[in-house]
Amino acid sequence: MPYVKETLKFSVRFFLLALLTFSFTANAQSTRRVKIDGVTAVVGDYVILDSDIEKLKVDIENQGAAAGEISDCQLLGKLMEDRLYAHQAVQDSLLVSDTEVNTTSDRQIQQLASQIGSVEKVLEFYNQPDLQSFKDELYDINKLRMLAEKMKMEIVGEVEVTPEEVRQFFYDIPITKRPVFGAELEIAQIVKQPKPSEEEKRRIIQRLEQIRQDVIENGSSFSVKAILYSQDPGSKSSGGAYSMTRETPFVKEFKDVAFSLREGEISEPFETDFGYHIILVEKIRGQEVDLRHILLIPEISNEQITAAQTQLDSIRNEIIADRLSFEEAALQFSDETETKYDGGILRNPQDYSARFELTNMDPTLYNQVARLRDNEISKPIREDDPRGGAPKFKIMKIANRYDEHMADFARDYTKIKELALADKERKLIEKWISEKIKQTYVQINDSRKDCDFTSNWLKK
Repeated sequence: MPYVKETLKFSVRFFLLALLTFSFTANAQSTRRVKIDGVTAVVGDYVILDSDIEKLKVDIENQGAAAGEISDCQLLGKLMEDRLYAHQAVQDSLLVSDTEVNTTSDRQIQQLASQIGSVEKVLEFYNQPDLQSFKDELYDINKLRMLAEKMKMEIVGEVEVTPEEVRQFFYDIPITKRPVFGAELEIAQIVKQPKPSEEEKRRIIQRLEQIRQDVIENGSSFSVKAILYSQDPGSKSSGGAYSMTRETPFVKEFKDVAFSLREGEISEPFETDFGYHIILVEKIRGQEVDLRHILLIPEISNEQITAAQTQLDSIRNEIIADRLSFEEAALQFSDETETKYDGGILRNPQDYSARFELTNMDPTLYNQVARLRDNEISKPIREDDPRGGAPKFKIMKIANRYDEHMADFARDYTKIKELALADKERKLIEKWISEKIKQTYVQINDSRKDCDFTSNWLKK
C-alpha cells in the first residue's frame, strides 16, 4: 500500500488478527462450519444471529484463545454491547459517512494486498467470489464498528485521572494482588535504505510524464493505465482508485497533492517514501475526494543494495570502536525518520512507549533481538519489502532491559496511570450501559435467558 507509513512492519498473522476482530474470520478458508440459524437477540435496530456468535467464537479462537474459554453468553453480551453503542450513536447523531467507511474498507484491503501479495490472493484467502462482495461485507462490519467506537469515544473521550486518583487507585490494591509487569526491552536501531540512482529516478519521472501526457492529450484511460502499469498491489486491479478525507492516514506528501488538485486535474509526478506517483482527482465532495493514482517504484541495483549493507557495517564498526555513539550514528546516518532523532529508539505501536514486553512482542522483532547481549550491536540485518521493493538493512541494540517485577508506584507510574484511567473509563461505561439498556428495546431469545450477563440485558 503506497500511502500508509509504518514504523514497524508486522507479520501477516499479526495484521490479520488485528484487523479481523470484526466477526469476519469465519468467512475465510476455515474448515469449521458456521450455522446460520435464527435471531438470538435484538438491540435497538440491530439483529444478532446465532451465526454471529459462532463467527466471533472463531475469531477469538484464531487469536489463540482455547475453545470453550469464553462462553456463548459472554460472546453474546459483547455483541449486544457493541450494537448498543452503534444504536445510541445513531440516536445521538454521531454519524459515520459512507466515504469514511468505504475508505477504511479500501485501506484494509490495500494493507492485506500489500502483505499477502495481491487483491486476488486476499479474495482467495477469504473465500470471496469478487472484490465487490468483499467490500460489501466489510462495509457492514466497519460501519457498526466505527459507530460503536465513535459512541465510546463520546462517553470516555474526555476522561482524565489526577495524580491523586492514580495514587488512590494503586494503594487501594492489596499488596498481594498488585499487578506484575513482565520483562521489557527498549530497542534502538539504525536503518539504511538503498537509494536508486539519479538516472533511474529520471527514468521513472519521465515514464509518469508520458502516461500523464497520453491521458491529457490523447484521451487515454487513466484507469487502464493504472491497471497496466501501477506497482501498487492494493489499488492496481481497481484502476488505482482511492477515496479519502483529510483525516485518512495517507502520507503527507500524497494528501498535500491530492487536496491541491481540481476535479479532472492530473498532478505532475511527485515522490513519497513508496516511490513516484501521479494522481487524477475524479470527484470532490466537500472534504471528500475520489481519486486514482499510479505508483512507479525505481529499480535499485544489486550494487546499491550491497553498498547500503557495507555502509551500515562500517557504521557498526565505528560504534564498536567508540569513535561514534549509537545515538550520534542514528542521527547522522539512519534513513528512518521516525527513530533517528530519538537515538534510534523504537516506539511500541500498542501504546507508543519505548518499551516492548517480551511476551507481547511481534515475533519478527523478537527474533531479531532475542540473542543480543547488553551493549552488543547486531550485524546488519536484512529486511525484505513485502511489496516487492528493495530490502533495507538495520543494526540493532538493546538500549535497556527491565526485569519482571511487581508494580512499583514510582518506577511504573505511567503504566499505573494507564490502569487507573482504564478503571475509571470502565466504571463510566458500565454506568452508561446500565442507563441505556433501560431506555433501549432489547429482546433476547428464550434459549439465552439463562445467561448470567455482566450487564442487566434481561432487565430483571
